[in-house]
Amino acid sequence: MSEAVPTEVRRERMLTLLTEQEFARVAELAEVFGVSTVTVRGDLDVLEEQGRVRRVRGGAMAAVPTPSAEPSFELSLGTAAVEKALIAKTAARLVTSGESVLMGAGTTTAHVARELVARTELTEITVFTNGLRTALELEPALPRFSVIVTGGSLRRAQHSLVDPLGGKILEGIRASTVFLGCGGVHPEAGITNVNLPDAEMKQRMLRAATRRVVVADSAKLGAIEMAPICALSEIDLLITGESADPDLLAVLRDRGLEIRIAS
Repeated sequence: MSEAVPTEVRRERMLTLLTEQEFARVAELAEVFGVSTVTVRGDLDVLEEQGRVRRVRGGAMAAVPTPSAEPSFELSLGTAAVEKALIAKTAARLVTSGESVLMGAGTTTAHVARELVARTELTEITVFTNGLRTALELEPALPRFSVIVTGGSLRRAQHSLVDPLGGKILEGIRASTVFLGCGGVHPEAGITNVNLPDAEMKQRMLRAATRRVVVADSAKLGAIEMAPICALSEIDLLITGESADPDLLAVLRDRGLEIRIAS
């Protein structure tokens, strides 16, 4: 990391990285976080004293795998698949040739990528994504599309690229549209996500786009997940499915949220 961060923040991010990768060498951590190996060893000593990591020869690993309610990408892919496909078709119709698009990681955005590829009339589309599966879905559209992967640290569950280093490329662009999936859409809690690293990347993407679109199947409406992404006022459009609760849709619209039902 090029910018200095507080010690506690660095240690928390170090722990997140160790949890995701299961093991990391001292030299690797020093390079990722832009600090000396002496500093890394000191951080690991503190984390080990707290019982959060276990030191091993040359590096460290998370002391205990952190249980998570986050489903894998593969498991989520089969959930509400028909509804997600309809949402994706509606979302893909928003894009016109020559646009630049940001796409977050996730199964619904992977469906959107597939639908964009199917629109063979689209040309000169530039897509930035932190989702490896999303990028692979877009690959058949080359060279009509330019596909740019953000880089960063790989998360296994969603095949997503996150901080450290995941958001650097987003700081220098301004895209026409961003498509984001999420874990929950709630009148008070806003847009939330299952995990913090992906939520942080989605926040960066929102700041880098002019039109901000959330794609969420109806089961996500009314749900609140651990990691906040943004308030309802920070998105321009929600696309969801026909089975969404009409009363909840009415409440969300009363909060000023524009909603489009995919059919």
